[in-house]
Amino acid sequence: MESNEVNFSRKSFLAIAAIATLTFIGVLTETSMNVTFPALMKTYDVDMNTVQWVTTGYLLTVALIMITSAFLKRRFKNSQLFIAAAWLYIIGDLMCIFAPNFWLLLLGRIIQSGCVGISGPLMTNIMLEVVPRKKLGVYLGTGSLIILIAPAIGPSFGGLMVYLSDWRLIFWSTLPIALIALVLGKKVIEQYSAVNSEIEFDWTRFAVLAVGIVSLILGLNLATGPNGVIKFAILFAVSIVLFIVFYYLSKNSTKALFNLNIFKDSIFTLSFFPYVFLQMSNIGINFLLPNYAQLVNHSSSLIGGLILLPGSLLNGFGQPFYGYLLDRFGGKLPLYLGNALVAISMLVMMLLGVKMSIVTIVILYLIFSIGRSMAFGNTMTYGLKIMDSHLRNDANAIYNTGQQLAGSIGTTVMAALMTGIHLPTNTSVENIGLGSQVAFGLVLVLTLVNFVVYARLFKVPSEV
Repeated sequence: MESNEVNFSRKSFLAIAAIATLTFIGVLTETSMNVTFPALMKTYDVDMNTVQWVTTGYLLTVALIMITSAFLKRRFKNSQLFIAAAWLYIIGDLMCIFAPNFWLLLLGRIIQSGCVGISGPLMTNIMLEVVPRKKLGVYLGTGSLIILIAPAIGPSFGGLMVYLSDWRLIFWSTLPIALIALVLGKKVIEQYSAVNSEIEFDWTRFAVLAVGIVSLILGLNLATGPNGVIKFAILFAVSIVLFIVFYYLSKNSTKALFNLNIFKDSIFTLSFFPYVFLQMSNIGINFLLPNYAQLVNHSSSLIGGLILLPGSLLNGFGQPFYGYLLDRFGGKLPLYLGNALVAISMLVMMLLGVKMSIVTIVILYLIFSIGRSMAFGNTMTYGLKIMDSHLRNDANAIYNTGQQLAGSIGTTVMAALMTGIHLPTNTSVENIGLGSQVAFGLVLVLTLVNFVVYARLFKVPSEV
């Protein structure tokens, strides 16, 4: 692996930059749309539980595509995957621009999700091929910097587009960037590993897993509606049965999807769950706070987006430094400290409830974002560092799938908790504030679970 350092040429860097740019605008539109929900509800006359599918459906589809990333990397050339990702973004973007109703907008977002679903894992896989193991923290952190700037400016960007003109401007403004990235990527992306055109895709396992995941997310989405408990119980039972079927099919399958044996590696398993818990918390909080600011504090969509900007910028630009901490001091410092900062911010938010001012939200989100950023990427990198190279494609597929699925669950759960309390003695603002407190409490519980898992993770012998 060390010899790969010489392969990290200027052209390799430009290839990663082109892929990261494409992923960047995909994530940018995802986080930009979070602050447009009140405008979309008015434009298309839909409620919060319906409109949040713009984010939930997007993340869910990304997760399903990322399931296939290990197969796609082995079956197709890097350039083929990149071109497909670019065109999926462009086609979906145009559909969103001209969508006359909510359902065509949602379809455009689902098509557009193919961009991130393909390009995100592709960038990581290429970096794993050309970057030396001892520097993975810094390199992956630097690569993540490009993508993590998208959540930093996404809510502010979306709020600004709504303020200046209309939410459709989000898609108009990113279209030229996608076209430029497409032209650049076609010139610089090369093949760094062999392609096997003979491997067969396991459609049966993919279909079973996909229906199981969709059932789970749909059940969570319906939980707060009429007969919500019954609908959730049925769909949850269906998803569990399908996950069990998927497990048994995987034991005997000879076709390609991803290798579940990766979960036998204790370091991977013990890093995977904190990784997805942190992602669920991050996407959920990024959804909740802009809407909290608008619905509780009666702020504009622009303010709702701007409250996340300081924390998100530090989140993005801090990545190389947080990666350095992992390379220099090992996993305990960034993972324990980062998780502790997330816990502290959530505890204070939970205690304050409806009493948070805009300034308070900015400060607490800044603390949350530093902590989440410090722990999140380093959790995955810590697992990848000690893993055999032949397992990394499968591990990356599961990490990325778990990340997107966790984001989808996080948005759904936060929307349900935020709007799910209807005490007749409370005002609407008080009910939303109480629901938000419950949501903050849930994230706090997840951080406490992370401490327990991290403690077990660091007891496993490793070379890191």
